[in-house]
This record gives sequence, C-alpha cells and structure tokens, in this order.
Amino acid sequence: MTTYRIAVIGGTGPQGKGLGYRFARAGHSVVLGSRSAEKAGPVADEVTERLAGVEGAGSVTGAANADAIGEADVVLLAVPYDGHAELVESLPLAGKTVISCVNPLAFDKRGAHGRVIDGGEGSAAEEAQRLQPEATVVGAFHNVSAVLLWGEDDYLDEDVLVVGDVVEAKEVAMDLAESVTSRRGIDAGKLRLARQLEPFTAVLISINRKYKTHAGVRISGV
Repeated sequence: MTTYRIAVIGGTGPQGKGLGYRFARAGHSVVLGSRSAEKAGPVADEVTERLAGVEGAGSVTGAANADAIGEADVVLLAVPYDGHAELVESLPLAGKTVISCVNPLAFDKRGAHGRVIDGGEGSAAEEAQRLQPEATVVGAFHNVSAVLLWGEDDYLDEDVLVVGDVVEAKEVAMDLAESVTSRRGIDAGKLRLARQLEPFTAVLISINRKYKTHAGVRISGV
C-alpha cells in the first residue's frame, strides 16, 4: 500500500477529524491543519489517543494550515463553505493534489438543501480549482458521515465517489477511500460532477432525519 503524508485543512472539525483518524488508522501520516497550531494540537492529541493500540497506525500531529501543507503529498479540504474562497485562495497549494469534500449546503424550515453555485454551473471543488490553478483538485468523501468516521466500526459500509479531471489525482483519492471503506473509491467522472455530488449530501441528511440513521451511498454492478 502506498502511504501518504496528508494535510487535513479543517482538521479540527468533525469531518476533518474523522477522516484524519481513518487515514492514520490505515498507516498514513496526518497533519491536522487549523488557522492556529494551538487549536490543532489538542485535536491531534485526541486522535492519537484514539489510535493507541492500533497496529501500523500512522502519526497524527497538528499545525497551522500553511505549515501542515508544506510537506504534504495530499491536501484534504474539509472546511465549511462559508469563507471557502478566501481560505482556499490563501493556502500554498501549488503543485499539490487537493481533495475537496466541501459541501455547500443551506438549511431552512424545510430542511437541508444544496446552495446554487455560479448559477448552477459550479461547485466548491471547481471553485477551489479555479482559485488554485497550479494545484490538482478532485472531489471525494462528500457523503460520508462524520459520526461513523469517528465510530467504532473498522470500516464504513459504503462507497466513496471520486470526481476529477486528472486520472492520477483521482487514483490517489481512490486509494485513500480504502482507508475508510476497505475498498477502492469509485471513479465517478469529471470534476464538474461535483455539482451533483456536493448537494446530494442534503438528500442523505433528509434520509438520516427521517429514519434516525447515518445513511451512505453504495454503488452496485461495479
């Protein structure tokens, strides 16, 4: 198995912490990034404590965002969409493989729904690629539950859908999906299909509320 050094931007939030835990559990080295190292350190300690006794686990440390990215092979964006553009534009992402799991969602009295980005012609992942043209952005891990990521099961019983325009970058995300689900991710097409993947999370939120569960996506016939 290829192991990676992964910077998780938004690593102190539930999704980032959970994915960081899963990656480290599978032997990857993880740096949880935050706007301040002081905030990232205690969360990294929490993940490290959770990994105690896991054979072959990788290291988990905390750092300020720019420092986390510096030596990383892969950068995961696990941040809220509010402030997304400003943050992404400020990060030193040139030359990096960047995985976006950002979901632009909104909530009202009728529940969760996807925001319309660029008049329906864009997504958070495409926005990240536009703002960082020297990085290679793929979309993945949009639909996995933060609760299950931090849960007790060895793996999540679902599939990770990966979209992107560069095959090699998608292969990285598909490899990392195995850390979460025990099977490689599914190549779901070009980066523009993040326009469908990102708001689909709102559908899963609706299902979860109705059935009091943590639903995921499974692809049959592949």
